[in-house]
Amino acid sequence: MARQSGTAGRAAWILLIIFAAYWLYLFGLTAVGLLGPDEPRYASIGRAMALTGDWVTPRLWGVPWFEKPVLLYWLTGWSFRAGLSPDLAPRLPIAIVSVAFLAFYGWRLKREFGAAPAALATTILAASAGWLGFSFVAVTDLPLAAAFSAALLVGLDWLRSGGRKMAFAAGALLGVAVLAKGLVPLALSIPLFWFARKRWRQWWLPALGVLVTAGPWYLLCALDNGRVFLVEFILKHHFGRFFSNALQHGQPAWFYIPVLAGGLFPWTPAALLLFSRRIFADEQRRVLAWTVLFGFVLFSAGENKLPGYLLPLFPALAALIALRVVESRRRAVWLAGCVVLLGLAPVAVRILPAALANGIRRSSFPPALALWLIPSILVAAAVLWLSRRRAWWVPAAVVAAGTTVGVVYVKTAVAPLLDNTSIRPLARRISTEAPQVCVGALHRSLRYGLNYYTVQPLPDCAVDPRPLRIEQTPGHAPQLVVSPSSSSGPRPAPAGSSS
Repeated sequence: MARQSGTAGRAAWILLIIFAAYWLYLFGLTAVGLLGPDEPRYASIGRAMALTGDWVTPRLWGVPWFEKPVLLYWLTGWSFRAGLSPDLAPRLPIAIVSVAFLAFYGWRLKREFGAAPAALATTILAASAGWLGFSFVAVTDLPLAAAFSAALLVGLDWLRSGGRKMAFAAGALLGVAVLAKGLVPLALSIPLFWFARKRWRQWWLPALGVLVTAGPWYLLCALDNGRVFLVEFILKHHFGRFFSNALQHGQPAWFYIPVLAGGLFPWTPAALLLFSRRIFADEQRRVLAWTVLFGFVLFSAGENKLPGYLLPLFPALAALIALRVVESRRRAVWLAGCVVLLGLAPVAVRILPAALANGIRRSSFPPALALWLIPSILVAAAVLWLSRRRAWWVPAAVVAAGTTVGVVYVKTAVAPLLDNTSIRPLARRISTEAPQVCVGALHRSLRYGLNYYTVQPLPDCAVDPRPLRIEQTPGHAPQLVVSPSSSSGPRPAPAGSSS
């Protein structure tokens, strides 16, 4: 009877996890059009691969484009081949990769650290703002983070057991990460190989794994494109990004401190437990801790900084936080602090459309900000009372449930406002009259999106004047207007602002 009860309990937990994974990651993927310059640009390259059958050389509107390796383009291209829509094809593979990695992450952490830390770490990572946000957009950061972190977790097994299969598997996963974002994961793996220096005679196994998975594409692309590929991809987009601000993503050295705090939201208070020597208590933790510290310093030292660069550190960070929370005598108090912080979620939701459109610095925060915390403080007090009998998992479950509700709300109620930050509404409007439309002044990020949705890029009005033109003034949404030579007046069609 007890065995049947235990089986039923596990089945209920599995169903609950599947339910939460759907609403957090798979629901509402097409509620908002592709955002920024990167999503539509990468999606265009993937679609071109599906249409042309050339799975080696990435091409943007027929021109070789070597900014990133090929993994994301393959995922998008395969989705187009499967018949998915232009909005779903780029994003569904990322969501699936995220959910699959979270399942693998929980399983590997359970083997390394036990059931309770594994469950809490998976909950922290799955319900953190950074991981959730990058699981929704079709860019390279999530595939890199998933593949590199999977390699790191398998590498922990290799360090402990010395198994040759684990050494090769860690290298193979690292090779997948190299297909996702070039040499970055090799640099991030330096702490792992430092701790594996006593097993240096086995280093050829992970090296072989990298070559088996990543080597063929790099070799074929280099043979097809020659010196241009090597100069553009290696020199410009690796060393150039690190040492030069030519790509205009320069930020101060402290940039990643608020990025890290925001990416962990609403679990940020629990991260304060990391300021303890306990994170270096054993070799497995030391590997995770030094990977996070090394990666944070490495990215902070680079000239170009973007929030997504930090994502590969989040799985290791979530594992360390979970270990410290489980060990803490006041773990329920720390998690209740996360409940309090979750009370700021309505504020974040309120400013989200403006932040995406104009940047966080130009967004206005609501008055009496502290008043938003009062309900969450009361909820946190109630949660502490409920967890007084050492049921420390109660506040963690409350935070996860609250995050799920917030994500569903954003995807249903806020999505129409967010969609206005993309070019999709305007692109849909001009779909039947695209041959008569040219592009005047339009922000670069929206131009990539317009080209993606129109499939064939619209010409510049200076080169090919047409009866209708798209114009945008700084800080305002683009509009479809009649060209000066025509007799009609303006035809406004808001499609987002000049983020």
